[in-house]
Amino acid sequence: MRLPRSGAGWTIAVFGVLAVLLGALGLVWPEAQLRMLGFEVPETRAAGDYTGTFLTASSMASFNMGVYYLLAVATEWRAFYRFTVFFRLVTFTVFTLTVLADVAPDRFIGVALWEGVGAVATAVGLWWDARRTTTPGSGSDATTARPAEGSANAQASGPVAGAGARSAGAGPVSAAGTDR
Repeated sequence: MRLPRSGAGWTIAVFGVLAVLLGALGLVWPEAQLRMLGFEVPETRAAGDYTGTFLTASSMASFNMGVYYLLAVATEWRAFYRFTVFFRLVTFTVFTLTVLADVAPDRFIGVALWEGVGAVATAVGLWWDARRTTTPGSGSDATTARPAEGSANAQASGPVAGAGARSAGAGPVSAAGTDR
């Protein structure tokens, strides 16, 4: 596994590792997970109480989500990073409203704050990364810059003005002028 290559990648990696660890904790020691979230842990559960089943499902989902986040970091999947910002803010809102409506214990606000702070940190990381990859004074991303005159890419693009300008998602041009 590679280390993250961007600021946003580090925020996603931290969340991914913690999601894996907390998911594993919930699978191995569910009572500790419940206490950490501020829920009561009775000595025995009544018939029809499916807290353990729900916690197992939630813990497995957390574990899997952590793996997905780490996979996104390994591939520097920036679209996924942006996607998580929006949905972590939605999660923050839902969890906060759950606490305010007295559906969850007050300590559960920590989960909401974790989601909100994580979303903001990733958004700031994306912003910071975008600033670092922008060429000073040009306002264009280094991947969209026109090839230097005389290079194989410039010659393959032809003499037409703007022919060398490409979209950031198009990828590099080969020496023959074809996209890979």
